[in-house]
Amino acid sequence: MLPKIQAAATQFEHAEGDITANLTKVRTLAESAAEDGTQILVCPECCLTGYWFLNKLPRERIAELAQLVPHGPAVQELIAIARDTGVIVGAGLIEACESKNFYNTYVVAQPDGTTTKHRKLHTFVNEHMSSGSEFTVFEALEGWKFGILTCYDNNLIENVRITALMGADVIIAPHQTGGCRTHDSNIMGDIDQELWHNRTENPDIIEAEFKGDKGRGWLLRWLPARAHDNGVFYLFSNGVGIDGDEVRTGNAMIIDTFGRTLAETSVADDATVTATLDPKLLDEPTGRRWITARRPELYAPLTTPTGKEVDIFTARFAGKGG
Repeated sequence: MLPKIQAAATQFEHAEGDITANLTKVRTLAESAAEDGTQILVCPECCLTGYWFLNKLPRERIAELAQLVPHGPAVQELIAIARDTGVIVGAGLIEACESKNFYNTYVVAQPDGTTTKHRKLHTFVNEHMSSGSEFTVFEALEGWKFGILTCYDNNLIENVRITALMGADVIIAPHQTGGCRTHDSNIMGDIDQELWHNRTENPDIIEAEFKGDKGRGWLLRWLPARAHDNGVFYLFSNGVGIDGDEVRTGNAMIIDTFGRTLAETSVADDATVTATLDPKLLDEPTGRRWITARRPELYAPLTTPTGKEVDIFTARFAGKGG
């Protein structure tokens, strides 16, 4: 029988290009999490390097920011944070590898020094960065199985289903989203950066944007369904505040296997939400029962190209976006 576990999802504003400062913030968050009895802490996508400013960088600057996994200094410090606090810690960065490719990679470090990495399957932030080609599931905390899907990976329902079929009980879902510039008023949209800069004086205005269709409202159209339909917990972590020329909306949340929100925040600031994940909720939630009724013999069209597929850059930036 799996034990109950205490999980946390964060939202924080990263310092663009300042890996040292961002690691310091992760350490502070992990220390606070340890004091609260948290066993796993999920930080945002690319939170160690910064994210949206990457789209304007030349290959040489991407190479300067990139880190080897797990032997680079940033990952070694992440391992040290996990070891020192006793908390499993996840954080995102740019990965360098011997093939000279660069990846949007999420690394989970455990207190015993082991690491797991996931290369984002749908990378579009910079033309010099490649997409990964493997799904990721690992075991920790006395038998719990964790999958990792980074931001846009969660948009495609096939990715979540495959990860669930691989045995995941929990999806770690680091993001940099909300407040994204699109060509369709039905899909997020810009948030005035002045609202963020004036958040101390006028918190209600910026938090209304975060709670509305540019943030939480958009997420709730689809994110709980990913948890419910696959019978998995979701640990949604996100950036908040200035991210390049956009404003991220935070909305850190934890969702249970029935698609119910266990914890969330819409505060316009760095924040952490925590919840207890009860393994009893893995006992035949609706989504897991539905999965048992699958008819795989009917699903060949899912792996057959339709001729409408496009590369991720076209899918993300052409037309209406989202």
